[in-house]
Amino acid sequence: MTGAPGPFAHPALFYADEGEYLAGTVSFVRAALAAGDPVAVAVPGENLRLIQDALGADAGPVRFLDMREAGRNPGRIIPGVLHAFADAQPPGRRVRIIGEPVWPGRTTAEYPACVQHEALINAAFRGRTATVLCPYDTRRLDPQAIADAHATHPTLRQAGGGPDQDSHAYAPADALARYNEPLPPPPDAVPAVCFEPGSLSEARHLAAAEAARLGLTGGRLADLTLAVAELATNSVVHGGGSGTLAVWAEDGVVVCEVRDKGHLSDPLAGRRPASRDRSGGRGLLLVNVVADLVRLHTGPEGTTVRCWFAR
Repeated sequence: MTGAPGPFAHPALFYADEGEYLAGTVSFVRAALAAGDPVAVAVPGENLRLIQDALGADAGPVRFLDMREAGRNPGRIIPGVLHAFADAQPPGRRVRIIGEPVWPGRTTAEYPACVQHEALINAAFRGRTATVLCPYDTRRLDPQAIADAHATHPTLRQAGGGPDQDSHAYAPADALARYNEPLPPPPDAVPAVCFEPGSLSEARHLAAAEAARLGLTGGRLADLTLAVAELATNSVVHGGGSGTLAVWAEDGVVVCEVRDKGHLSDPLAGRRPASRDRSGGRGLLLVNVVADLVRLHTGPEGTTVRCWFAR
C-alpha cells in the first residue's frame, strides 16, 4: 500500500463497466471541487458526456476536453492538455486532471505513442503539485494495454474502492525504450528525396506538391508543409547536416517522414510547452501540434520522425 501522496501522483484507474467508470471519475472530480482545487477532465467524447451528466449542476467549474480531438496525437497531450491546464492555475494549488489517452479503438500506429506519453508524464510533472488520473477499460482493452498501464503508472486504483496500491511493475523508462521501435520502411514505390542546407526550400516544395497530389488541401496541406520544414531544418541543424524525406498515402491519410543520422537524447523533446525565454527548440513541438499522429524512433544509427495528416 502507498504512503502519503507526494507532490505529484499519477494513478491508473481500472474499470470494467460504466458504473465503475463513473464511480472512479466522478468521485475524483467531486473531491477536487470540495477541496477547491482546479480540475479538468480530458476523456473521449462519449465518456465526457457520462461524467458531465453525472455531475449535473456541479459540472460548471470543471474544464472539459474531448480527448479524441485534443489528444488525437498523443504527442501533444502533455504540452497542449496537461501543462496547458496546470500552468494556468495559481501557484501552489494542487491541480487535478483526468486524462484518458488509451481507449478501445486506438490504432496499432497510435498505441505505441500512447504508452510513451503515459511513461513521460512522470518526468514532465516530477515535483509538480498535481494528480493525473488515467482510466483504463479492463473489459475492452487488450491485456497488453493493462500490463503497460502497470509499467507507466506508479500507483494503481480500482474503481470499486479501496486505497491506491503501488505498481510493482512500474518501470516507465523500460516502457519508453520498449516502444522506441524501428518504424517499417515506406512503401517500395515511394521515392526518398535527399536534402541538405542548400535544398531545404526545394524539399519543402516537393513535399507540398506530392501531398497536394495525394489529396491534401487547405489547412491540412499547410500543416504538412510546416511539419516538413521544421523536421528538415532540425535534421540540418541537429541531425548531421542532411536527411531524407518521403511522402505517401495510406488508409485515408497522407504520411510524411524525415530520416537523418542524428540521435535525439531528450525523450521530452517536442512535449514541453514553449518557453518564452527560448527562441529555439520549438520545431518538434510545432510538429506535434499540427499532425494527427507523430511516431518517432531514435538510436545510435539515426532518427526517424513520421507524421500522419488526415485528408
